[in-house]
Amino acid sequence: MQEIIKPKKKAILFIDGNNWYHNTKKIIDTKEIDFIKLGNFIANKLDLNISQIRYYNSIPDINENPLLYHKHMEFLLNLERQGIKVFKRKLQKTSNEEVLKQKQKLLERIDLCKACFPLVKLNCFGCIGNTSKKEKGVDVKIAVDLIRKCLIESECDVCILISGDADFIPAMQTIKDAKKEVITTSIYTGYSRELRAGKFRYLYLTPEDLNKNCMKDYKK
Repeated sequence: MQEIIKPKKKAILFIDGNNWYHNTKKIIDTKEIDFIKLGNFIANKLDLNISQIRYYNSIPDINENPLLYHKHMEFLLNLERQGIKVFKRKLQKTSNEEVLKQKQKLLERIDLCKACFPLVKLNCFGCIGNTSKKEKGVDVKIAVDLIRKCLIESECDVCILISGDADFIPAMQTIKDAKKEVITTSIYTGYSRELRAGKFRYLYLTPEDLNKNCMKDYKK
């Protein structure tokens, strides 16, 4: 009898660039990571088919450090040249009240139906984080896109989120309640205990995994 092979579930990879950088910079040379290889490695580990990679990142103020700004923009441009979808937000200091206003404006610009808007708003307004630091304006964009791509536009069955940030749990729970899935993956450093508590599937990335499988070719 011929074995029936089930097709792999379709996934989209969401990369929280700020979280990724700050978690990994002490253990690997972050600028030498090949994100296409990283996506393929994760897909093979989870037995999924990644159809799209989305990279979210804040950008520094050009007035504070022009050299850093241009280096960062070149890094993001190189990602786009590889076919990775890049989403940018400016770094700025804001209060909680200002953050809420920014999130409200962002949600209003997104063309959501009347039924979906309250759901997205409820889950995304929990992603404020610590505004004593520079607000990135990135977390809410990721949370909105997780829900939109998975539940509203039905572009994937599984969202893979590279982040150790527990702020995404409300959006993840919404997707889980709809019988779809968000899997987080990160290195141990900075990986929230809440994300590893067993409620959601997760994948550890070790320095050995990254150095062996995910570096740019000329580094080998």
